[in-house]
Amino acid sequence: MITRFSLSRPLGELALVAVLALICLGMSAHAGLRAIAANAPVVDAAPARTGFEAEDHFPGAAYFYAVDDDAAPAAGATGTTALPTMTVPANARFDVDDGTVHAARAFSMAAASATDRGRALQCLASAVYYEAASESDDGQRAVAQVVLNRVMHPAFPDTVCGVVYQGSERASGCQFSFACDGATARPPMRAAWDKALRIAGAALDGYVFAPVGLATHYHTYAVTPAWNRQLVMTDAIGAHLFHRWAGYWGTFAAFDQVYRGGEPLPGPHPRAAPDAVAAPATLAAAASDATASPVAPAPAKAASITTAMIQPAYADSGAIKAGAPSADALPESTVLDKWKDSGKPLR
Repeated sequence: MITRFSLSRPLGELALVAVLALICLGMSAHAGLRAIAANAPVVDAAPARTGFEAEDHFPGAAYFYAVDDDAAPAAGATGTTALPTMTVPANARFDVDDGTVHAARAFSMAAASATDRGRALQCLASAVYYEAASESDDGQRAVAQVVLNRVMHPAFPDTVCGVVYQGSERASGCQFSFACDGATARPPMRAAWDKALRIAGAALDGYVFAPVGLATHYHTYAVTPAWNRQLVMTDAIGAHLFHRWAGYWGTFAAFDQVYRGGEPLPGPHPRAAPDAVAAPATLAAAASDATASPVAPAPAKAASITTAMIQPAYADSGAIKAGAPSADALPESTVLDKWKDSGKPLR
């Protein structure tokens, strides 16, 4: 008799044993990891960062160049403006100026018209784009917050466009350098502009970027404005360092200017034309002739002035040449009849 052996059963049992062994190993490893995690030492979270003085956190001075107070702000720096002339309230609390970063209040456009909102959005988005298009989202939010902080501070104009283009009527007076350096002549990139619009719109709707606190100034690492040592630094985001005023005017209570709308047209302000100055000789002659007639003398003919200035070769320019054909002798017009009355008013 021949006995047959079956190998399928022993192989199936071995496979089942191997699978069970793998499951047991996985459960043991998981239990070991949980035990390690349970016995790991507890590490306290880092304390929340507060405000700090600017001079404690700048890299070497060799990276900077000085900017004169009276000069135009350097590229990448907001300009300075005078503190309010009003007196500090008698009940003002100075003990709150302890270097801590306090978030600004939410900006409100409740009193704004649709026109005001459209203009404010255009101006704020321009500041975000031309000042911080290469920055992160937080870097752009910080610039928008600085603009709105200024709108709420009595040292600055009470409109968004007024703040963004403050001083642009003077060649060296711009508070934001892009308003005077011709940057706006470069058309913005569509995607970056849309992003600036979104960030500006959120800020106008009341979003507060708390990390920069009550900052009203900022500059890049590449420059060191003369005012930076007199202010309190609130944060450093990307390439920008943000500052607020020291003393009462940098505290939360000082930001009490109310937004009431009335936004001017977006864009730099027109440059003021220099006043005309009368010639000294004219002033002396008028003072010596007290009895002169109030009627001004007739001005000299322009022809007598310009004729002397025309070169002889062009003196007869415009005169009809001798022998030129008369209008009647000119050929018939080639304009089609249906177009001959073009330009005449309809009856």
